Amino acid sequence: MALKIYKSGQGRYVRLGTGAGAGVVALALAYYVWGLLAQYVADDFAYKVLVEYAAPAVVFVGLAVGTALALNRPKVADFLIATESEMKKVSWSSRAELFGSTTVVIVTVFLLALVIYIVDYVFIFVLTRGLGLW
Repeated sequence: MALKIYKSGQGRYVRLGTGAGAGVVALALAYYVWGLLAQYVADDFAYKVLVEYAAPAVVFVGLAVGTALALNRPKVADFLIATESEMKKVSWSSRAELFGSTTVVIVTVFLLALVIYIVDYVFIFVLTRGLGLW
């Protein structure tokens, strides 16, 4: 039985992005498994190289095949197709609007940090030296 891609012409970019992200995760997990096996498999073990490199490869290929099959399930594919169609409707900010908004956020964070620092300093002064009120 041949593998047929569910609604192959739709949701292409979201499926590719999701697959690429899952591939990065699979690669990181395979690297983690390789590190564990390299650390715990004894050097005099006869099949050290085979175990050390075959197990991470099996993990990576298994996760890649699982991701490909999961992305082809109708519910998942329909969700990704709907996500891509909604993202096309989004009104994205211009570069100038984005720069202005980012500037406002950064200035606000620094001003808030300054106010918190001043209030903290006043509390420390009052609680350590006191104002002679009690």
